[in-house]
Amino acid sequence: MTTLLLALAAGAVVGLALGGLGGGGSMLAVPALVYLLDFSPARATTASLVIVAVTSLTGLLAHARAGRVRWRTGVLFAAAGLPAAAAAGALSTHLPGTLLTGTFALLTALAAWRMLMPPKKGQQKRSASGPARSTATGAGLGAVTGLLGVGGGFLAVPALVSVLAFTMAEAVGTSLLVITTNSLAALLPRLGAAGAVDWAMAAPFTGAAILGAWDGKRLADKLSGRTLQRAFAVALLGVAALMLITTLN
Repeated sequence: MTTLLLALAAGAVVGLALGGLGGGGSMLAVPALVYLLDFSPARATTASLVIVAVTSLTGLLAHARAGRVRWRTGVLFAAAGLPAAAAAGALSTHLPGTLLTGTFALLTALAAWRMLMPPKKGQQKRSASGPARSTATGAGLGAVTGLLGVGGGFLAVPALVSVLAFTMAEAVGTSLLVITTNSLAALLPRLGAAGAVDWAMAAPFTGAAILGAWDGKRLADKLSGRTLQRAFAVALLGVAALMLITTLN
């Protein structure tokens, strides 16, 4: 019963992050699966992709209803990451769990640092860069998704704002489209390993995350983006510290 409650609580937090910030769900899902529910790193990344894909799709529908998704640009941006996500997903099955966990911790700390940085003046006025830069950014996000089992939203949101000149609201909504697409692409090479996932824990985790995504969207409507980002960044720093300590021991 205690383990089930942990799965439900962790799922709710993951959903809140995805629905409210358009990213970061995997940054919490993987360590929660590993440290709270005793998943191996490999099984945790596989289960995380399933959880994030389903939850992101739920959040995407909620933001789409509010007109916060730029479909055409989002599809092009996501398409650039599909080949990289599939290739990196296949590569990840041959890498040691310690390397994946350590890399994940470093990326978590980097994401927290970026979220704590104040926005640059005139950032929203920048015009979109050329298609080559947008394609390269999308491919990079796809590689991160496939290798570490993360949706890439923690990098997609700032990329959409700074590179493609999206508003924060549009970036959050469109990021969920990118995350859903990349997560599904990265999951395909892992389908053989999906049967090894403990669905007795992963299923309630996913259900709680779906409900949390709708609550996250409603919370984002009431609070400023900077307030949500700062609170989430503090949580990410704690996760990064825990994972680094565990990896080094």
